[in-house]
Amino acid sequence: MTETGHKIRDVALVEALGDRYLSYALSTIMQRSLPDVRDGLKPVHRRVLYAMRELRLNPSSGYKKCARVVGDVVGKFHPHGESSIYDALVRLAQDFAVRYPLVDGQGNFGNIDGDSAAAMRYTEARLTAFAEALMEGIDEDAIDFRATYDGENHEPLVMPSAIPNILANGSAGIAVGMATSIPPHNLHELCDGLLLLLKKPEASIEELVELIPGPDFPTGGSLVEPKENILEAYKTGRGSFRIRAKWEEEKLEFGQYQIVITEIPYQVQKAKLVEKIADLLFDKKLPLIGNIRDESSDVMRLIIEPKTRTVDPMILMESLYKTTDLDARFSLNMNVLNGQGVPSVMNLKEVLVAFIAHRFVVLQRRTEYRLQKINHRLEMLSGFLIAYLNIDEVIRIIREEDEPAPTMMAKWGLSEIQAEAILNMRLRALRKLEEFEIRKEYDALSQEKGDLEALLQDPARQKKKLADEFKTQQKIFGFGTSLGARRTQLSEPPLDIAVPIEAVIERESVTVVCSKLGWLRVLKGHNEDPDLKYKDGDEAGYILKAETTDKLLVFSSSGRFYTIGIDKLPGGRGHGEPLRLMIDMASDDEVVSLFIYSPGTQPRKLLLASTEGRGFITAEDSVIAQTRSGKQILNVADKEKALLCLPVTGNALAVVGQNRKLLIFKTEEIPEMTRGRGVILQRYRDGGISDARFITLEEGLSWKSGERTRLEANLTPWSGKRASAGKLAPVGFPRNNKF
Repeated sequence: MTETGHKIRDVALVEALGDRYLSYALSTIMQRSLPDVRDGLKPVHRRVLYAMRELRLNPSSGYKKCARVVGDVVGKFHPHGESSIYDALVRLAQDFAVRYPLVDGQGNFGNIDGDSAAAMRYTEARLTAFAEALMEGIDEDAIDFRATYDGENHEPLVMPSAIPNILANGSAGIAVGMATSIPPHNLHELCDGLLLLLKKPEASIEELVELIPGPDFPTGGSLVEPKENILEAYKTGRGSFRIRAKWEEEKLEFGQYQIVITEIPYQVQKAKLVEKIADLLFDKKLPLIGNIRDESSDVMRLIIEPKTRTVDPMILMESLYKTTDLDARFSLNMNVLNGQGVPSVMNLKEVLVAFIAHRFVVLQRRTEYRLQKINHRLEMLSGFLIAYLNIDEVIRIIREEDEPAPTMMAKWGLSEIQAEAILNMRLRALRKLEEFEIRKEYDALSQEKGDLEALLQDPARQKKKLADEFKTQQKIFGFGTSLGARRTQLSEPPLDIAVPIEAVIERESVTVVCSKLGWLRVLKGHNEDPDLKYKDGDEAGYILKAETTDKLLVFSSSGRFYTIGIDKLPGGRGHGEPLRLMIDMASDDEVVSLFIYSPGTQPRKLLLASTEGRGFITAEDSVIAQTRSGKQILNVADKEKALLCLPVTGNALAVVGQNRKLLIFKTEEIPEMTRGRGVILQRYRDGGISDARFITLEEGLSWKSGERTRLEANLTPWSGKRASAGKLAPVGFPRNNKF
């Protein structure tokens, strides 16, 4: 026990941390990051809208300073930082961020370039008609309220939401261990889907996708995702959508043209996009483009000038799509809080069904609320009618009795409410015309009461009532309005247009230099005999002529191929950079061969061979690696290593072993493979292969001997079948057993 009488309890640190972290995680999931499926709002957005409603900032009223709104939200509902609340308010007003803005802002609320809004003391705001639709019926007991954090006020648990805001405006958020990402959709299409489910509850997601074909982003663009992918995403609640910028070709004089980009993908900042394209131009990564400039005002207009008028506009745009955010993806992860506050990933139909269920509850509660009001009014009106029938007696009782209410209640069987209403009547209401109006109101309310009671008892009438509400929202926010017209164009998936490598890399002549120790660099131009310097202890290794559009292929002793773009190699200043920093090659690996691969040349075939004398032929195109970790082509055993990589250039292969035996056999005996260990090229009792070379049988076998070149024309003694042992090399063959 402590001095104050509190009991001390020993708790394991793991337990204490676990309990507290779980509380934090649940708070983040339910009170910050995930939206409610019924109204599509997070608590901060719900509180901002409710606070603005309390300030009577309806669409027909004047604006109020955002600082006033934020102050009320902080003080009454949301005890958090002002900046986070103001950021949420600003986003609800940005027509490029929200498909159907909930706040009508006046002043600087930021722009699509990524510029932030002005301070809240400078900006003003009020609600939009869309926000009003979200809160329609909030004063008619349509939803539950709870006490605010200080217990002085009450706030709504959820909005009545006459529209499916969860899909109309979408949502995004990152909680603890889960996230949500829901793109905006077109409200007219959503209402069509809701009407279908009211009419046919068993409707499939395929039928819904016919009416709701995909997202509708506020910034427009073209949706180019295949239909089967869209359907699968809506079935599972997870997926992604591919969006492309819209562009058009604008003809100029003298046969010139320019590309005008009019719409960009959702959540792509225009300023950063222009900066990215400018950087690529500076780095010579977009050789087809001459210039870019931004001529946007309130209408987007990005101008792309081609390098020459002969450039194909489609290829030019494809090069931009491949290297910039003009082609982007938006993920779908419909992770939301259901009606019980439990997070779950829902598919399209489940979200719409949950919204319809919420609207049924709202309809029933508003109907019951209206019935209570009608019953109360009818009770008062029936009392008024009794008073008119006995007006003289009523006046006498009021004038003479000390307690008139109990007397009237006893005399005519009035309720307390009726008696109080009669006592509170004004004298001007005693005229005969007023009695006629009361009878008329009584009859009208009685008829309305009958209709409402029938509505509560008949699910079919409730469905019709909801259908009428959805059709009304379609008229207000549907295709026929500027706000409701579909902005994102539904397009077929783009054709796989082959973009020449020259479209993304400017072709230049270069010389690739690699030292013995593996230091790489690139020199401009084709230097026949460059005066190169190397690090101490290092010397020349490979000097290769290439173009910046080519690729460098590296074959290592592990049998793995690596690919590096020539345009990505370091410049010629200094000694370059180590090859191992550019690829993930093991420390005990050695470079066996280094050569240039040019995509435009005739495809070559390569012979790969290991130290054990095994090998095969493979196509050069098949060894291209897509990652830093390379591509395994020649499989080697524990002590075995890759030794040779030769282009296939003749009709026969001459192989010499470490035992100095030479074997010549036809090239056609070597199989072609894409990967493997290969077949035996030459058989050895001890040692392994030393060297190999392709020859043409008709021309004989030649080799260097000092300053002379020797030729052996009669190859019969060494000719045989693959996997033979061969015979000793001819007299004068180099002692190092190398050709």
